[in-house]
Amino acid sequence: MTRIPLSLVEEETKGIQERLELSTAEIGLTVRTTNCLEEKGIFTVNDLLHSSRDDLLSISNFGEKTLDEVFKALEDVGFYRPSRRK
Repeated sequence: MTRIPLSLVEEETKGIQERLELSTAEIGLTVRTTNCLEEKGIFTVNDLLHSSRDDLLSISNFGEKTLDEVFKALEDVGFYRPSRRK
């Protein structure tokens, strides 16, 4: 049986944690999108991942095109929707 060394698991967990703590501005969203999210109290990738599609679409000036921008930015940092895995 092959086991994964603990250091590799810790490294991977640290990497995920670091990505969760990225600000919305750091993942390549436009200033307008970042401002919309911050007005709703969404400041990090973790905040975004805990927001539903409906939560995001309820934000003023936030539509389908902006939602696509958010999904693309999340994919760029390694978070994929179940139906969109690479």
